[in-house]
Amino acid sequence: MKNISKTIRVVVLVVGLIALGVTPALAQDKPADNMQILREKVHADKKLFVASNMELTETEAKAFWPVYDKYQDELFLLRSRTVKLINDYAKAFKDMSDDTARQLLDESMTIESLGLKLRKTYLPRFRQALPEKKVARYYQIENKIQASLYYELAVEIPLVQ
Repeated sequence: MKNISKTIRVVVLVVGLIALGVTPALAQDKPADNMQILREKVHADKKLFVASNMELTETEAKAFWPVYDKYQDELFLLRSRTVKLINDYAKAFKDMSDDTARQLLDESMTIESLGLKLRKTYLPRFRQALPEKKVARYYQIENKIQASLYYELAVEIPLVQ
């Protein structure tokens, strides 16, 4: 796990760029296609990162990856909702009304609750696929990626004015 922090930084940077809406500006021609390509690259890089740090046997891998893929699909939907929240915040942060602040905060809390619910929902599935120590390791990896992403976003997103 020596390269974990470097790899996490790369994954977080790309995910952060997506979340901040920077990537559509990179190519005005077909931003939807470019976003899809970037999402697929991030997904592949993250999967490679997880694979290199999980040390799965062949049997464990056969059980783990289908659960992982479904989990990531659902996590992507949640991340998309977070991107929308960040974009809504970016549009309103300089001159935000109390109503808008309430709506954004409520949405943020909902997203956090749904994230916890998702992690809890998939825990028995991962436990069925892997030994408990490897499930704990996987959740640690996900937590490190999420913490790094939240840190990067916190640095970039200004406080409400």
